[in-house]
Amino acid sequence: MTLVGKPGRTGALMPLEEARERLLALAHASPVRESESVALAASEGRVLARDLISTLDLPPWPNSAMDGYALNLADWTDEPLAVSQRVFAGHAPEPLAPGTCARIFTGAPVPVGANCVEMQENAQVMADGRVLFTEALKAGQNIRPQGQETTVGEIVLPAGTRLGPIEQGLAASLGCATLDVIRRFKVAVLSTGDELIEPGQPLGPGQIYNSNRRVLCSWLARLGCEVIDAGILPDDLPATRQRLAELGAADLILSTGGVSVGESDFLGMALREAGELDLWKLAIKPGKPLTFGHFNGTPVIGLPGNPASTLVTFALLARPYLLRRQGVQAVDPLTFQVPAGFAWTKPSNRREYLRGRLENGRAVIYKNQSSGVLRSAAWADGLVEVLEGSTLAEGDPVGFIPLSEVLG
Repeated sequence: MTLVGKPGRTGALMPLEEARERLLALAHASPVRESESVALAASEGRVLARDLISTLDLPPWPNSAMDGYALNLADWTDEPLAVSQRVFAGHAPEPLAPGTCARIFTGAPVPVGANCVEMQENAQVMADGRVLFTEALKAGQNIRPQGQETTVGEIVLPAGTRLGPIEQGLAASLGCATLDVIRRFKVAVLSTGDELIEPGQPLGPGQIYNSNRRVLCSWLARLGCEVIDAGILPDDLPATRQRLAELGAADLILSTGGVSVGESDFLGMALREAGELDLWKLAIKPGKPLTFGHFNGTPVIGLPGNPASTLVTFALLARPYLLRRQGVQAVDPLTFQVPAGFAWTKPSNRREYLRGRLENGRAVIYKNQSSGVLRSAAWADGLVEVLEGSTLAEGDPVGFIPLSEVLG
């Protein structure tokens, strides 16, 4: 990779990191405090409101890691041992009789008096039923000790953890039937423009189907938000004021398109009337314009209207804001380095987020990177990051953000 100039602020353009830092530093980005108790099965995607503390040791008792035989090493003198009992998972064993071994199965409690489990592959059952061990033995082998995973009073999952299948499974292993989680963050999704029409209706002159709202409503649901579908906002100032006032119960109004300083950008006008309005020109492509403001105290984030621009700005800026509002601290998306499977010869003053995917361990990019082409994201499995002011030769390292990381 070759850098032409130095990454950072370029003219009036704001670097991505600065924009994200500003957005997260706003007073409106403080986490919501209200919580609710939900069934474990309904906790997918929710955020823990308080630490999950273990109320028991895991495992609750020493248990066998293998199918085999439990014995006390002091009884082993290279002579076969009689089998005094069989111990199955879910059943309590008797104390081990001196001079014997116990047939034991994976997950079963180790009998009191046993300090070793030998796997069945290293045991030879004699004709009379006694067992001869063919390998060297040592104390503690193949025994999972009590409290190996967690002990009573230990913080297992900290507050602010987003719950997925693994976290739910861990909570289940502690016997939790319910969990205390942050209440759902309410996001009103609003699309602006007379040119937009809902799918299923006939297109009129100059009209296009509204795809952004479908993308965002589905995405927000994946992030555990309560989605308020606020529909399409026409290019009309009184109607804009009324619609914004109706959405005052939301924690955030998320809009796409139409917020700038143009004479037909009525959402921007309404926000300026209400007070605060910041228009940021971002040093990223796609997704140069981003707006933050409020209407009667309700925060408003305005994303650009082109589909790929909406996707990139939501993934890199709105998503971290939403996660932080839900109490999550680690909000930056996972990025790792992969070799480029393409050349990039024209440096830009903006950081490029190209829709691409991994093929044979290299990042390749979609043929059409227009901000209006949503199909590029459907083809891709990640965003390929090309730093501002840089060129690439094939094989140079590039940043890769998996879509599975930001969509989930």
